[in-house]
Amino acid sequence: MNRRDFLKTSLAATAALAGTAILGGTLAHTATNRKGGKMKILVITGSPRKNGNSNTLAEHFIRGAKEAGHEVVRFDAAFKRVHPCIACNKCGMNGECVFKDDFEFVRKQIVDAGMVVFATPMYYFGISAQIKAVIDRFYAINSSIHVPKKAALLMTYADDNKRKEKVISDHYEVLLDYLGWSDAGQVIAPGVWPAGAVNHTKYPEQAYRLGKSV
Repeated sequence: MNRRDFLKTSLAATAALAGTAILGGTLAHTATNRKGGKMKILVITGSPRKNGNSNTLAEHFIRGAKEAGHEVVRFDAAFKRVHPCIACNKCGMNGECVFKDDFEFVRKQIVDAGMVVFATPMYYFGISAQIKAVIDRFYAINSSIHVPKKAALLMTYADDNKRKEKVISDHYEVLLDYLGWSDAGQVIAPGVWPAGAVNHTKYPEQAYRLGKSV
């Protein structure tokens, strides 16, 4: 099968499954993830610094979300083994990946999560390679995650140029548009470079309040 036929077949399958989820499975999905207004939240971080600024935002978000009664599951991509996608197409966009690594945890947790949170520093004007590797592997569960979910972006960077941060926020928004997820909020902290720099700003409180409000 050539690439064009493969994509047509795969996208048709994705659309069919997504339609089923929206038309016939939304209420069941919501009931699973939002019992009494509570839901399961998967937080994916991308910083290799344990005390890094984006990880600090993630911790504050998690504290707020837990106080609101949500179940929070965290995946620190930089400290896990996630092989980059190699575009072999063996998964067919909705099947087993050829790599058996720590992405299996994400695969298990993300499908029934009502919300996915991305926490990343800006590295060379883009999201960190560690979190990008995780997102690229979404390819293998493409059909399964094309269901309504909330999402949030927590991002830190050393500069304070709005044009530069827009690259990451645009990537995030296009990803959500493709998946059919809705943005629940973004906390973008400019001007923080050394570990701990974000602690003396308003942004940890913003992350906490976002977690508390979802």
